Formats: sequence, C-alpha cells, structure tokens
Amino acid sequence: MLPRGNQHSVAPSDRTHHVRWMAFDADSAASLAALIDYARKAGADASEASYAAREAVSAEVRLGELEGMEREEGRSVALRAFIGKHQAAASSTDLSPRGLQALAERTVAMAKAAPEDPYCGLLEKRFHARGPWPDLEQSDTARPSPQELLDLAKSCEAASLAVPGIANSSGAGASTEVSTFVYATSDGFEGVESATSFSLGTQPIAERGDDMERDYEWRTKRFFADLPSAEEIGRAAGERTARRLGARKIASQKAAVIFENRLAGRIISPLFSAVSGASVARGVSFLKDKLGERVFAEGFEIREDPFVKRGLGSRPFDGEGGAVAPMTLIQDGVLTTWLLNAAAGRQLGLEPNGHASAGHGSPPGISSTNMFVKPGTEDLNGLMRGAGKGLFVTDMFSPSLNMNTADWSVGVAGYWFENGEIAHPVSEVTVAGNLLDIFLRLRCGNDLDNRGSLEIPSLIVEDLAIGGV
Repeated sequence: MLPRGNQHSVAPSDRTHHVRWMAFDADSAASLAALIDYARKAGADASEASYAAREAVSAEVRLGELEGMEREEGRSVALRAFIGKHQAAASSTDLSPRGLQALAERTVAMAKAAPEDPYCGLLEKRFHARGPWPDLEQSDTARPSPQELLDLAKSCEAASLAVPGIANSSGAGASTEVSTFVYATSDGFEGVESATSFSLGTQPIAERGDDMERDYEWRTKRFFADLPSAEEIGRAAGERTARRLGARKIASQKAAVIFENRLAGRIISPLFSAVSGASVARGVSFLKDKLGERVFAEGFEIREDPFVKRGLGSRPFDGEGGAVAPMTLIQDGVLTTWLLNAAAGRQLGLEPNGHASAGHGSPPGISSTNMFVKPGTEDLNGLMRGAGKGLFVTDMFSPSLNMNTADWSVGVAGYWFENGEIAHPVSEVTVAGNLLDIFLRLRCGNDLDNRGSLEIPSLIVEDLAIGGV
C-alpha cells in the first residue's frame, strides 16, 4: 500500500506546483467517479474507489561509491463493491475507460460469488469527515535532485567514517517520496491527500581487533528542511557504533532494564495491535477483556492527535472517509477505547472512531495516527541513578510475542550500568516477561524522542528477567 499523507496546501509563491497537483487530482477524481458509475451499472449496491500515485527517488552509497540509484513511479486505481452483505475488492494500473469498466465488472462479479460478511459495508454517512480539511503541512515543494541525494548520502557516510573506531560501513542512503491518495464513495464522500517524505541515514561498522559492532542513525521528515544535517546524522551513527566496541556477556539475572527512547516504541507497539478492534473481535488480543481497566501504572498516559502539522501520522480523514479527532488511549494507566473501523465497530456493537486504514484493493484495515507518551520527570541519568544497576538497551532484534498470552521476549544489546553510570557495553542478551506485567510497571523518563509517528521517552521497568550466560 502506498504511504498516506494529507491534502496539499501551498503558499502563493508555489502556484505552479499547486496547479500541477490539482490537475493531477482532478484527473484522478474523474476516474474514480467513472469507476463508481461502472460498478453501479454492473450491479453493485454500493462501492468505494481510490486512486494512489507515488514517485520516489533513492540513492545508496557504500564507502563513498555509488551502490544504487533508483526511481519509482506508479499509479493505480482500486474498487471495493458491495452486493447486499457480499463484498469484493480489486485494483488495476489500467486507467483507460475500458480498463476502468473491466475492473468494475470483474470486482462486481467477484462480489456476487463472495461469501456473506454480515459486518461489511460503507461507513455510515453520519461518521464522515466534513471539510474544509485542516492544513496539516504534509507536502513540501522541495525536490532534491538525484545528485543532491547522492551527495547527502556520501556526506552522511563520510561523517560516520570520520569517528575514531569506525573502520567500515554497511552503507548510507537518501531518498525522497511524493504520494497522492484520492478516495471516493458511491454515497458522496470525496477526499484528497498528498504528502512528501525525505529520509537520510547510515549504518557504520566499528572494529577493534576481532571485535566488530554495527549500529545506525536514520531520520525521516515531511519537509526536507526539517532533516538534521548529513554530518549530524553521520556523526551520531558513528559515535553510537564506536561506543559498542568491547561488548561483554553478562550473567542471567533479574535487574532493572531501561529502554532507550530511540527504540522504546518497540515495547509499546504491541499495545496498538492489541487494542485494534479487529484483533479484539477475533479474540486474538491479550487486552480483549481489559477495556476500562488499569493496564499501565498510575499516571501513565498515551494520547493520539491526527492533526499535528508535519506529523508522519497526520491525516484529515481515515481510510473510509471517517472523521478523526484527538483522543486519549491510556489515561492514568487505564485503557479507554479500542481502535475501530466500520467493520470492527459493527462486530463489537460500537461506533467507529476514525482508525480505518485504506485498503486500496482490499477491505480497510486499522491504524493509528500520531501517538504521544506522556514524559516523566527524571532524565536518563536520573533513571540510572535511581535503579543503581541494570541494563540500558539501545538495540532490539528478533522479538517474539504471543498475542493471546502477552508472553514476550526479545534479543537486545546495549550497556550495563552500575552505581548509576555506564560500566561497559553488552551483547548476546535477551530480556523476557509478560507485557501485562511489564506495562503495569513501566515508568517514563523525560527525554522525548519524536523521530517517527510515536513520541516517547526512555522507559524503565524494574526486576525484569535478563538472559545471558
């Protein structure tokens, strides 16, 4: 599926760019209107249609030499058709009138043969988002050239290689992407979203004798000017990697574990899957019986805001045209709601709440927007001092989670700390526990990281099982 963003908004100085985009969107809107009409004529009771387009350019280097330069362009249309409580969805890259008609006829024929789904159907009109859409600043006018991307990747890698201890590189990359998504339904909803994104990062290799360590730094922003400099990203990657040299193994034990803000979202992310209405309805969520109950410690809060300017998760409407709004998912440690699209809401007997993700050739899924974990009062050093000793996790890999029981384990690397200070790097370690228990004992630092759609501080949990030697 193509990345989603918000409707394009431009300053007066960007009139040429604006005209190009609006012409593009007008053409796509006409195609969707024709597709919906073809579906009606083929026998559909109702339908939704979408248009997705994407342009992307990327440059990759290794040790200063070009590894690859790619340009991708693509556009497609998709249709979901309903006949009673039967549905089918399909997509096509053929936008000619004949291609649209063929797509409609094929999709309707599939719907006639599909099994009954008592929960399928368009989102009820009373839940539709209403314009005018807010300006969420999702589309930048900057268009770095392939050469500029190549130069950025080279500079980023060079900055990492200049750090003492860095001897090699797994490569560096820079990329840009422009996407447009147009959505329409047979009952009158129409919406257009467009977005840009720019990414830059590198993965250096540190060596000392037979010791070899890898780490990375990578950033993605909606606006090109918001990216940290290539030198800043490269230097951070190099310093982070060099610090991992001399890693030791540690004994299996129970101790405090601090998850660095850069990756703390990985311990929280299972929550969003567990509160998905689809998971709850299927009975495959470890939180399925926890609505309205305490699942985190007192004071713990996670809120959502789809209207953050330049936010990577921002949107003015959801994947079914539904209204979106700020909400609090976890309030004072209590789970307050499920994330619902229309189908999950019907199955659970609840109203949808703006969390549909566009299917574009399949039924809608469920997704969240920008999430924010409320910070605590202590900085990272304060968390270490308070715990005395423990494990500071800076890398996680190969997680394992039982969605029914919440049993969780993950491979980690990082640093052992004693007397509140870093003692030495560690590797070949696992941490494990039950997320229902871990969530109840998590405490937040104050060092917020906002490199993605989840803003989160470092997290600490006391007395967690650590698997070593």
